[in-house]
Amino acid sequence: MAEAYAIIPAGGSGSRMGLPLPKQFCLLAGIPLLIHTLRAFAASPVDAIIVAAPAEHLAPTRDLLARFAVPKVRAVVAGGRLRQDSVAAGLREVPSSAELIAVHDGARPLVTPALIAACLDEARRSGAAMAAIPVKDTLKAVVGGSVQRTVDRDGLWQAQTPQTARAGLLRQAFAAAAADGFVGTDEASLLERLGIQVSIVEGSERNLKVTRPEDLLVAAALLRNQTEEEKSMNEPFSLRIGHGYDAHCLVAGRDLVLGGVIVDHPKGLLGHSDADVLTHALCDALLGALGEGDIGRHFPDSDERYRGISSLKLLAEVMALAAARGLQLVNADVTVVAQKPKLAPHFPAMRSKLAAVCGVTPEAINLKASTTEKMGFAGREEGIAAHAVALLKGNGELTMENG
Repeated sequence: MAEAYAIIPAGGSGSRMGLPLPKQFCLLAGIPLLIHTLRAFAASPVDAIIVAAPAEHLAPTRDLLARFAVPKVRAVVAGGRLRQDSVAAGLREVPSSAELIAVHDGARPLVTPALIAACLDEARRSGAAMAAIPVKDTLKAVVGGSVQRTVDRDGLWQAQTPQTARAGLLRQAFAAAAADGFVGTDEASLLERLGIQVSIVEGSERNLKVTRPEDLLVAAALLRNQTEEEKSMNEPFSLRIGHGYDAHCLVAGRDLVLGGVIVDHPKGLLGHSDADVLTHALCDALLGALGEGDIGRHFPDSDERYRGISSLKLLAEVMALAAARGLQLVNADVTVVAQKPKLAPHFPAMRSKLAAVCGVTPEAINLKASTTEKMGFAGREEGIAAHAVALLKGNGELTMENG
């Protein structure tokens, strides 16, 4: 059997997801997107996997793979600015002995081992293959915002991944593109320009690429349906609850950041990070449910790495820790204690940001504001405090390390 390698470019910035971290770290059913993708490949006929991650996120990516103990991952390399650069970096790590190479988007978490195997088999037979689905919607050619004509969709297919090829053909296509300065939209486009035929393997609507927050909701719904089909409705699960509290003083010259949102106010909260007291309380509640101490233990103010850092990034690390323990957030309830400013108008934006990082819908994050009737430090507008309660549920996929 030919030795097959998989290259997984995972360099998405997460900007279209509204996240402060690459989207491959975004949680789907309590598990990072990238882990879902890699598990499918680990269960497929590929012999080894190369992950191309953003250069600034190499260490977190390697740590993530170590925590989840993903098999078959041979290397994690620094990707480039373009997807093509990332795949090229992964290609350099594939040994000359490899006969087949599959390239798959890290943000297509619902790919199946069966589809991967089918693409590899077709590449072995014909030289190159890709997953795709027939275009089903009516297509319009538009110029300047006006429809010019209807495009005949007969024979049109929507490209997906994996895209597979004999290793020699893929190396030839990448070398030619580099020599000519050609940038393609995918691996098939590089092969096509050399006259190399790429066969189609029919993919699936389920094999969607997560690009925007709504894609994550669709993927979660598909995954829930898949889980219901494959597992008993009575499968036991564990519940963990935690409480968090934090307080910071108000000072001039700082932005007031709450729930990842900058709130217009003459003063901001003082702290080593962005001092987002709301998000800190939520982090503490999650860590409490995990039996993992508090936020100071994990992100000490003596560590320069956390100076000025967005607390949403800290929350993402806490959620990754929860996912490594096989736990996902069910819901959270957070109360902010402040005399001023009025926070209710900002809650929708806060809920959206927190939910995206936690891998839940905004409805799972409840936010409240309360004053102290001008009593205490919050009432005197000297500071702001927050209380949080979080409920976590075991997803049945990993063994609990604590508790």
